[in-house]
Amino acid sequence: MSEYSLAESSVERATPKQAERQPRSALSDGPILRTLLSLAWPNIIANSAGTCVVIAETSYIGRLGIEALAAMALVFPLVILTMTMSGGAMGGGVASAIARALGAGDTERASTLAAHALLIALCFGATFMVGMLMFGPRLLQVLGGRGAVLEHAAAYLQVFFGGAILPWLMNAMAGILRGTGNMKLPSFMILNAAVLQIVLGGTLSLGLGLGMRGVAAGALLAFSASISVMGWYLLSGRARVRPKLYGLKISRAMFADILKVGAIACFSPLQSVLSIAIFTHMLATFGTAVLAGYGIGARLEFMMTTVAFSFGMASVPMVGMAVGAERIARARRIAWTAALVSFVTVGALSTVIAIFPQLWVDIFTQDPSARAAGAHYLRIAAPMYAFIGLAIALYFASQGAAKVIGPVLVQTVRLVFIAAGGSYLLAGAATETGFFLLAASSMVLLGVLTLASVMLTRWGPKPVVAELRPAVVAAELKGVPPSSR
Repeated sequence: MSEYSLAESSVERATPKQAERQPRSALSDGPILRTLLSLAWPNIIANSAGTCVVIAETSYIGRLGIEALAAMALVFPLVILTMTMSGGAMGGGVASAIARALGAGDTERASTLAAHALLIALCFGATFMVGMLMFGPRLLQVLGGRGAVLEHAAAYLQVFFGGAILPWLMNAMAGILRGTGNMKLPSFMILNAAVLQIVLGGTLSLGLGLGMRGVAAGALLAFSASISVMGWYLLSGRARVRPKLYGLKISRAMFADILKVGAIACFSPLQSVLSIAIFTHMLATFGTAVLAGYGIGARLEFMMTTVAFSFGMASVPMVGMAVGAERIARARRIAWTAALVSFVTVGALSTVIAIFPQLWVDIFTQDPSARAAGAHYLRIAAPMYAFIGLAIALYFASQGAAKVIGPVLVQTVRLVFIAAGGSYLLAGAATETGFFLLAASSMVLLGVLTLASVMLTRWGPKPVVAELRPAVVAAELKGVPPSSR
């Protein structure tokens, strides 16, 4: 065993004082795989609801006309960016900080962190609100919005981002609960919000004739319902932590503990959106059919990503509590288990689609050229979705360990790889097959480099090397007792 391994594995042995103050629980002491799966299944159900929302919204927005459908496609990346930043990124940072505090047996610190998490959500939500209301319409124009499409998109943007504080607050509360190991309540509330969003959005947009404003208002009302329930649960003292709002003293250290994970993690979804945007722009040169085929494959990638998110998010409190208790070897085992389960599950599901691509393609189109392009892309790229599952699981495990900068930098490498590789292919007049291979290669690169970054990143404290002065060494050799030195 290497010196590095000895240094980390030695931290696994908790001191008697730590063992005394840490209550035994499934998260901190239970079987890793069984506990991980029990935490993951509520997330899978909740995340699957997000896919249902996309399908349902696409259905009733289509009844508003082709301009409304195009407007939703225009504004959708901005909405997804907001939700992933507030949920998977900052929400993961919140869950990590809470879990590490509880793992160290410091419930008081966890409660104070929860209050600071709510303040962060309010600040980030307000920033998104002001920024999008001021610059959002111009951004939509830059993205290509014109005429009636721009009007519909701006209408949605004004309502949704006028209440941008709500998704940030909802995901902060969900992060607090997940940090305590409670996956069921936030997952149930996200599922409930999805159902309400479908019902209210359809009713307000079509039934009351509010159009795109009604779709956005339905989402905000659904978020408000989830906030009400989770807020009541947290403030009533039923959760393992209770946000310490009364007499709260603002602490830079508390903000730093959350933001050192959450703020850095926010760059991950941003780079993912940029990667998709760059790749989509390049494929547009091949015509509508190829672009549509890639879009169909990207929808499958989005669905597989939600599966990986479910396992990854389940690992955050487990890893965080292990790190907080200085049980680094257990934290590592949790990370590898989550990564393996995610890799195998996503890989198996996507490989089936790669072998039988029409099972997925025929859901979205009957156009022969688009079907052929979609099937072509899935045969090449779908098996490589397993590496995205691997990367996502390790990204979340790194959040739990508060060591997220490595996986985020890997996303940067992937972004550069796609941009440089795509430019090279365009210059060489490559076919769409070359671009599909580029997409598949970028997924492998993402998974392998994320794995390497986690393996090379120290999770435990640095080993303490005692300073041995020559006089002390000489005295020890002569057998002089310390009291006589």
